[in-house]
Amino acid sequence: MNILVIDAQGGGIGRQLITEMKKRDANIIVQAVGTNSIATSAMLKAGADQAATGENSVVVCARKADVIIGPIGIVIANAMLGEVTPKMAEAVGNSDAERILIPFQNCGSKIIGITNTNTGRLIEEAVNYLFEEVIQKQL
Repeated sequence: MNILVIDAQGGGIGRQLITEMKKRDANIIVQAVGTNSIATSAMLKAGADQAATGENSVVVCARKADVIIGPIGIVIANAMLGEVTPKMAEAVGNSDAERILIPFQNCGSKIIGITNTNTGRLIEEAVNYLFEEVIQKQL
């Protein structure tokens, strides 16, 4: 299964996702794409098996992914302080991959109905869904 983590800015969310995934299953293969080199570096340090940076990497990797996981801003053009380009958002949105999107409110959009859950809880819920709903169905 090709799992792709996409993150921007400092890569903190991607780092936490990868750390939690690897804690659950050290053998899981995770690709990471950062919108910038700092985000990519943070995800590599967390244990990503492969990593790349930039718009074209998002486009190519989203096309090949079975699962894409990251903050909701990865599907909103110009989100995350403009780091998510329209082409990146389109690639993620058009991908056949299952998308697991974490609803952070800091992407310039207000998501109604989402309470202020702490980041750690959101990361845990996303990884639980990945392992219990997506990976388990593939077995």
